[in-house]
Amino acid sequence: MSRPSDHYDSPSPAPESAREAGSASITQPKLGVVGWLRWFWRQLSSMRTALFLLLLLALAAVPGSLVPQRSSDPNGVTQYFVDNPTLAPILDSVQMFAVYSSVWFSSIYLLLFISLVGCVIPRTKHHFDALRSAPPKTPARLNRLGGFITRQYAFAEPVEAGPSTGSGNERNAGSAAILESARSILKKSGYRVRTYQDARSTSVSAERGYARETGNLVFHTALVGILITVGIGGGFGYAGQRVVVEGQTFVNTLLAFDSFNPGRFFSDDTLTPFTLRLDEFDATYETQNLDAFGQPIDYTAHVTTSEDGDEADGEVKVNSPLKIGGSDVYLLGNGYAPTLTVKNADGTVVFTDSVPFLPQDANLTSLGVVKITDGLPEQVGMIGFFYPTQDVSSTGAYFSSFPEAEYPVVTLNVYTGDLGLNEGVPTSVYSLATDKMTQLTGGQTGVDSIELKPGETAQLPNGMGSVTLDGIKRFASFDIHRDPTQLWVLVFAILVLGGLLTSLFIPRRRVWVKLVENAEGTGVTLEYAGLARGDDPRLDDAVAELADKHIASLPSAQAATPSPEITGAKTPDDA
Repeated sequence: MSRPSDHYDSPSPAPESAREAGSASITQPKLGVVGWLRWFWRQLSSMRTALFLLLLLALAAVPGSLVPQRSSDPNGVTQYFVDNPTLAPILDSVQMFAVYSSVWFSSIYLLLFISLVGCVIPRTKHHFDALRSAPPKTPARLNRLGGFITRQYAFAEPVEAGPSTGSGNERNAGSAAILESARSILKKSGYRVRTYQDARSTSVSAERGYARETGNLVFHTALVGILITVGIGGGFGYAGQRVVVEGQTFVNTLLAFDSFNPGRFFSDDTLTPFTLRLDEFDATYETQNLDAFGQPIDYTAHVTTSEDGDEADGEVKVNSPLKIGGSDVYLLGNGYAPTLTVKNADGTVVFTDSVPFLPQDANLTSLGVVKITDGLPEQVGMIGFFYPTQDVSSTGAYFSSFPEAEYPVVTLNVYTGDLGLNEGVPTSVYSLATDKMTQLTGGQTGVDSIELKPGETAQLPNGMGSVTLDGIKRFASFDIHRDPTQLWVLVFAILVLGGLLTSLFIPRRRVWVKLVENAEGTGVTLEYAGLARGDDPRLDDAVAELADKHIASLPSAQAATPSPEITGAKTPDDA
């Protein structure tokens, strides 16, 4: 029914010409700045927006697993730039190599945090008020509800309806016993109960399942807790990487890391002094199953640690970190480190070191770089390939046929010229810029690459000296990670899981038992019905079980038979 045109809240009538043209429009109130802010806040704090942002955050994290990250794999980032010189700068411009600290990821993270807080706080208040309120009054027509069923109960002797008891809820002792039995059964089943009475009947109203909403709130509150603790842990923690060759010792100081990514609130005092020596690295490969021949089975780094003067033996395995000094030491990678010694023409040693070669394939064909700045007539750089089990393809190219060092061979291409170290610009130890250097062996030079097996010595070109392969060692790449909030993240993660399971598997249900006395006082008619919030396929069965259990518990029952009318949920038209 429309309002009259002269109603105080009605818009002004449109001009006659506009009405004739049929172009009259609805006049809506202007929101203004405050109105738009309120609208934006309601949209942001809605559960739909929170779920969308959670999905968006998961999608935004995907690039972090597709491309190497500077925080966890800086060498991989360097290699990515070498392998993809065109694509890498584009990805870097949109912070793809630092996804989890990027502006766009942080924005989604912050919006999700605000949205969850905006959802949880009002829902918590509403839930708290609901917990304190009594179950709702019994509906007048239970036959419109789910699982409706009736039972007839006859007293042992006719009872005259007497005055109400002190509670005002029962007509006589027989009815009181019936209602008390229903209350007791419902309470034992975890329901909150309340007795109601009107002129024609008395009833018990019961409800349970508030733990479902409690679990839902715990789930979302724990998500907020995870967001907070991860943010705090990222601010006060750090992550550093270091390659350690067998026999070498790592000291937990800032300068000892190959790469280091501190949190925003990190200070040098956070680094707990300790040392870690790699004694031996064991790798086990598949040799029995030809379909998986050469696949790694187990990696174990045997280490000796020292903290506060106490030495201890330990192991670092994949997904099994070593805990020391408040930090976790993870095993990231491994490979071979050929020990090379370079002498000048006079026989003086100008370089000797175990040089880590980076694996290039599953059989650990590895690439390494040797840089010699002093002691030779010119600066010398060597790009080497290491083959753990050297084999030759049909084209004559070398490759490794097995990752274990069964037949190790090192080949070296020698370059002379400016290594680019005198300009003060940091360069990677795993790459060699050859654009300003002259190649002396391999490639188009017509001179074979230097080829060495353990214990062999070869002469450098132009009589510069010699190079010797003294032996082969293994190296391990460690990630030293400190996160002071790990325990809290675990606690909140458990709460997230527990809250989710609770909200999924505990039904929210209301049940009513209504007692209508016969006029003759010979018995009562008992009506049972239920109402579920959401999908509850067991509601009808639960109501039927309640009716059977209630009737069976009543004292001095003479007859308890179902009435001919046993129905499920009815529509208002059916009623």
